[in-house]
Parts: sequence; C-alpha cells; structure tokens
Amino acid sequence: MTPGTTTETTAFTTESGSRRADRVRLFAQPAAVVVIVGVVLAWAFTRDNDAIEAQSIQAGVLLTKTWEHLLITVVVAAIVVVAAVPLGVLVTRSWARRAAPVVIAVANIGQAAPALGVLVLYFLWTGQDGLWAAALPIALYSLLPVLRNTITGIESVDPALVDAGRGIGMPAHAVLLRIELPLAVPLVLAGLRTSLVLAVGTATLAFFVNGGGLGELVDAGYKLNRVPVLVVGAVLAAGLALLVDWVGALLEEYLGPKGLS
Repeated sequence: MTPGTTTETTAFTTESGSRRADRVRLFAQPAAVVVIVGVVLAWAFTRDNDAIEAQSIQAGVLLTKTWEHLLITVVVAAIVVVAAVPLGVLVTRSWARRAAPVVIAVANIGQAAPALGVLVLYFLWTGQDGLWAAALPIALYSLLPVLRNTITGIESVDPALVDAGRGIGMPAHAVLLRIELPLAVPLVLAGLRTSLVLAVGTATLAFFVNGGGLGELVDAGYKLNRVPVLVVGAVLAAGLALLVDWVGALLEEYLGPKGLS
C-alpha cells in the first residue's frame, strides 16, 4: 500500500468517525434531556411540597411558562432571520461593502451590552411590556451570529463560481439566489443555531418586562427561598436550550447542501 493511499484511508476513516459521532449525538442529546428533565419533574411532583411550592410546581403552570419561553424564542428567531440575512446579503454587494463595518459594529454593541440592560432600556424607551418588549431587545442581542455568518458565508464563495454564473448570462439576483446563498447556507444555519441558544438563555430575563417564560419560576424560587421551584425552572430552561441546540443541529444536517457534507 502506498503512503498516499494510507493517508487517504486515514482521512476517510476520521471523517466517517466524525460523522458517526455527530449522528449519535443527534439521538443522544434529546434522549438525555428527556431523562434529566423527567427525573427532576418526578422528584418535584412526588416530594412533600408546601403551599407556595405546590402553586408553582403543577403541570398547567409549567406548561404555560415553557410555552411562553418557547414562543419568545420562536419570535426572536423569526426576527433575526428576517433582519440579519437580508442585511448580511446587502452589505456584501459591491456598492454597499463600505457599510459592512458599521453594521457589524452596531450588532456587536447589541451583543456586548448586558442583556438585562438592553431589555430595561427598551422598556424605559418605549413604555411597552409583554412578548414584543422582550422579543425585540433579545433579537438585537442575538442578531450578530446570523449577520456575521451570512456575510462570511457569501464572501467565502469561490469567485470562480460567481464568475462562471455571470459568464453564462445569469443576472446578479440569480447568481445570489442560485450560487451564493445556497453555498452560504451551512454558515448561516450555524449562526442561527448560536442565536437560538442565546435567545433561549436570554429569554429567562423576559419576566422583567412582563414577557413571561421560565425565568418567572427561577426568580420566584430564588426570592421565596423555594429550592424546588428554582431547580425546576432552571432545569426546564436548560433542557429547552439543549433541545433548541439539537433542532439547530438537525437543520444544519438536513438543510445544508448535500454536496458539502
């Protein structure tokens, strides 16, 4: 066997092992979340809770707070995709590239600022509360990964492919939609996955502006010194973050261009 063949075989084995590990994780991660959350809920429901703990640790309350938390995350994801992807595409056009540093700097400010500060400042500025008062500031906080990855993904497309598209008479919008964006999809999805996890974590602060979510349980458990309530809220929030990360991994696995896998 020649040295070149050995190198190729080793590389193929390493790649296959990596993909196998990724696929195992796709099944193991949600299973682990279900087991851990199930154990914590079983402990919380079967212990001798006092009146205050029982008021929070009941199926209806937990389902409502989890749904509120998930709804905030979905709304934030929609805002981020609608805002960041077109903006990222825009600043990669030749006539708008000078604006790219300014756009990224603004997005950096949104993420560098403390999440609670962004929420409270938006509340004080608009006087609004509820779902949108939480979702809009959290979207600003979560915008950067998708914006940056959209720009990086488009700029990393091989110029020869773009030139080839133009050479066969494709207009600029067709080159963007049929060559640049499809090849940038893996990086965009990776950025969206990061943004989703950021959104789930930051959504625990939504209760400060009456946005609901699992943060209410964490806050109540801490302020009232009720450890079971605190633990249940924290574990549900962590479990939701892991499940959202898993959904992001699924999107990366099955929506990315098959020829790049």
